[in-house]
Amino acid sequence: MKVTAVKTHILDHELETAFESASMSFIRRQHCLVEVICDDGTIGWGECLGPAKANAEVVNTYAQWLLGQDPLETEKIWLALYNRLRDQGQRGLTMTALSGIDIALWDIKGKHFGVSISTLLGGRFRDAVRAYATGSFRREGVDRISDVAAEVARYREEGFHAVKIKIGFDVEEDLQVIEAVREAIGPELRLMIDANHGYDYLEAIEVGRRAAAFGVDWFEEPVLPEQIGTYEAVRVGQPIPVASGENWHGRYAMHEPLSRRAIDIVQPDICGVGGFSEIRRVVDMAALHGVRLVPHVWGTAVCLAASLQFMAALPPNPPRGRPIEPIMEFDRTENPFRQAVVKTPLEHHQGVVTIPNGPGLGIEIDREALARYCMKEI
Repeated sequence: MKVTAVKTHILDHELETAFESASMSFIRRQHCLVEVICDDGTIGWGECLGPAKANAEVVNTYAQWLLGQDPLETEKIWLALYNRLRDQGQRGLTMTALSGIDIALWDIKGKHFGVSISTLLGGRFRDAVRAYATGSFRREGVDRISDVAAEVARYREEGFHAVKIKIGFDVEEDLQVIEAVREAIGPELRLMIDANHGYDYLEAIEVGRRAAAFGVDWFEEPVLPEQIGTYEAVRVGQPIPVASGENWHGRYAMHEPLSRRAIDIVQPDICGVGGFSEIRRVVDMAALHGVRLVPHVWGTAVCLAASLQFMAALPPNPPRGRPIEPIMEFDRTENPFRQAVVKTPLEHHQGVVTIPNGPGLGIEIDREALARYCMKEI
C-alpha cells in the first residue's frame, strides 16, 4: 500500500455574531482537514489546529515527501517529515500541519487492520467520556456579564458537569463574570477559567487570588506561552491550579514546562501537538513528572473523533485506587460544519460523549457537507 495523493479541505463559515477571546477575534470559522489517499482506495482523514489556509500550505509542502510512502510506517514518516522542516521551526505551523497528516495516517492504519485507533494505541480503558462545555466568549453589542451567565445556565440544563469560560480582558470585569457564572451554575458544577494568555504576571496573580473564592478548578493560559518562568511564578503566587499546553507543540516544547513543574495540568491538542505519534510521548512525559493531562479540543468532528480515540486509550491516573478520569473539552460556539462533516455526529448526551469503536477514527465523512462548506481545495 502506498500514498498516492494528499488533499486539503478548507472549511469556512461567516459567523452571524462575531466573538473574541483575549488573544483572537472570530468573524469566521475556518478549519483545515487533511485527506490522504492510498493506491488500494483506503482514505484517511486528519485535522490541523490553527489558521486553515496556512496549515494547508504547509501540508502541501509535506505532501511532496509523503507520496509513494507506506502509510502504515507512521513513525518513519513522522520523523522524516519533521526532519525535513525542523530548521524552519520545531513548533507552530510545521507541527500543526504534521498533526493533520499523522492523524490521517493512523486513520488509514486502523482501517487497514480493521480496528479503532485506540486499539492500535494499546487498548481502550473507556468507551465514553464526560464533557465540559467551552464557550462564553465576549460578543459584540451585548452586556457581557448577563450574556455569559445566561449561556452557562443553558449548559447546566443540557447536562454538562462543568463549564469553561473566557477571561483575560479586564481584571475587574472578568471577576464579575466569574462571580455571575458561579451564581448561574450553582455550587455543584465545575468551573474553569481560560485567559488565552491575556494577562501579565501581576494581573494573573490578582485574578487567581480573588477568583479562588468561586471554586475554580483550573486557571488556563494565564500568561504568554513563551514565558515559562512567569508560569512558575503564577503557579506559586496564587492558589488555583495552572493549566496550559495547547500552544506548546511537540515533546520539545512540552519538556521545559513539564520538567520545571511550571503547570499543574498539561493540555496537548492532538491536532497541534504532532498527532497520535507525538501525543503518546507527551503522555509519558506528563506521567514522568506527575502532571495531570487534560487534552485541548477545538475543531470539527474529525478533531473530536481523534481526541476521543486518544482519550479512550489514555491510562487511568493514578493506576490504582480511585483514578481521575479524563474529561473532554466540548466547543459550543457557532460552527455549522462541526458535526455536519460526518454522517454520524459526535454529539453529547447529558454531558457524556460516546467514543466510536469503528475502524480508524470510527467516522465516515459526509462528502456533500464537505463540498457545501469547503472554501477551496489546495
